[in-house]
Amino acid sequence: MSSSSEQSPLDVADTSSPSPQVANELPSPPVFAFARLLEPQYLLVIASALVVIWLGAHGSLRRPPSAAPPKLKRGEKKREEEKFVEGLVASDAIRFPLMLAAVLMGLYYLIQWLQDPAILNQILRGYMSIMSVAGLSALAGDALDNLTSLIFPTMWADGKGQVHHIDTHRRCQYVVDEKTSEETVIKGKDTPLPGRLSSLALSPSTRHFLWELHHLLTQEWTVRLAVRGKTLVKGELHVNDLLRFAIAGAVSVAYHFTRWDALSNLLSMAMCYFSFLMFSPTSFTIGSMVLASLFIYDVVMVFYTPYMITVAKNIDAPIKLVFTSAKGASMLGLGDIVVPGMLMALALRFDLFQHYQRQTRLEPVELATETETDTASGTVTVATTTTQHRRVKAPYVDTRGQWGNRFWTTPFGRLSPVPRAADTVAATAFPKPYFYASIAGYAAGMLVTLTVMLIFNHGQPALLYLVPGVTGSLWLTGLVRGEVKDMWGYTEDGSLDTEDVVVVVEVDAEGNVVKESKKKEGEEGKTGKDGAEKNGGVEEKDKGHDGATAGHHELLLFSITASPTLT
Repeated sequence: MSSSSEQSPLDVADTSSPSPQVANELPSPPVFAFARLLEPQYLLVIASALVVIWLGAHGSLRRPPSAAPPKLKRGEKKREEEKFVEGLVASDAIRFPLMLAAVLMGLYYLIQWLQDPAILNQILRGYMSIMSVAGLSALAGDALDNLTSLIFPTMWADGKGQVHHIDTHRRCQYVVDEKTSEETVIKGKDTPLPGRLSSLALSPSTRHFLWELHHLLTQEWTVRLAVRGKTLVKGELHVNDLLRFAIAGAVSVAYHFTRWDALSNLLSMAMCYFSFLMFSPTSFTIGSMVLASLFIYDVVMVFYTPYMITVAKNIDAPIKLVFTSAKGASMLGLGDIVVPGMLMALALRFDLFQHYQRQTRLEPVELATETETDTASGTVTVATTTTQHRRVKAPYVDTRGQWGNRFWTTPFGRLSPVPRAADTVAATAFPKPYFYASIAGYAAGMLVTLTVMLIFNHGQPALLYLVPGVTGSLWLTGLVRGEVKDMWGYTEDGSLDTEDVVVVVEVDAEGNVVKESKKKEGEEGKTGKDGAEKNGGVEEKDKGHDGATAGHHELLLFSITASPTLT
């Protein structure tokens, strides 16, 4: 017996449909349905969906509005913060179902007219092969970055919980005294390798090679294209950036010619991952509204029209995950991952927002005011001083490069890093109650979907079970924690980010905020005497003609500049 899960052409809603030979069978006893859930293809369906959502949600982490910009380390340049390409609005709850229904009906009648969808499938496979390059390059790039951090972390912990830091500038390893904050270089540990590998007796040439390899994989290259003295393109590049595009292109070409299910699954997962990085539901309210509208769309298209199942059965493109075994095949449409997964990723970012919000402290500020009073002897100026408080945010710790650190600072048998690895704890091991609740809700929805499908031998609209499972688990968690108001007010439209605003608050005797006022700060960049802009402690002067020699200009220049290795 085989079952299949079908997907709409735009990857936003899907259904499950049994094969024709089992469509009219009598319902199966529940005990047999529960037993079949242990078959490999069904376990792979659930596991693959949860893994993609977990990876995509963590990959979508950004600096939350409750955190200050990260502190720059020695020799580090200020990074441009990533922004979501598009955030959903309330009108999307109406626009999405209508748009998807129009496209779905158009494909349905096109398939009916063509009779043989081979040409349409060929066009769609070519289109998806090209479009998947961006998603696959993002997935491959993040995977390579995590692999690099796993091989060359910036810290590791020994059996006593002592954190060893790896200094690439001095080419040594050191520990920090908790009381004095003094750094002590460890003799004999002069390689970039962590753990027991750091104690290996290596030749000078081998140590030099490891440091050079570490520098090559972690350094930034400056790529510049100039025409007639004017810079057209200038940006930062890593070795992994070159590798990820090569991997993405190779996999896409291989899929286009082979059409292997394994490559199709990889491309489908990459597109889901990319969706989490690019789009945001904006708020829990808007996300829940969009999910509710697609919930209705999915039910109508599956139970009351032939469009969804007909189109999905005839489309052969990377728009679903396909798993086969000796007992049959199972498919999961990308919509079952992307639609609820976007809200689950928002839940993880809300957890991060709350984590930094709890670290916000009130710093006392002395405010001096002068008032003029007219008296018989003339005007008298009276100076008064009041103490108020300034809200100070904790600096954000970027998650990039921290997963390797987490592995090397987490003792065997524990799930979290040692407390001394503060940056790693802040970036990866912060409390995640809402995200874990949504994971549980999604897993429960998937189990119910598969169980009902196997009992009745009939396709089920997966969002019928996934939407209540995810949204219900999130809002119920907020209700239990007494944070429904916080969930309702949280948004990623930029209105909560007060990075350039000074918030001065008044507190009562118990330290509770009773009043707050805001005012704009000066520009972040400060200008030196020579007009050079200071950015993170590094001054960049205008060289004129983009660095060209005085009196000359570059007709055509393409350069890749790497920072020098330090010894």
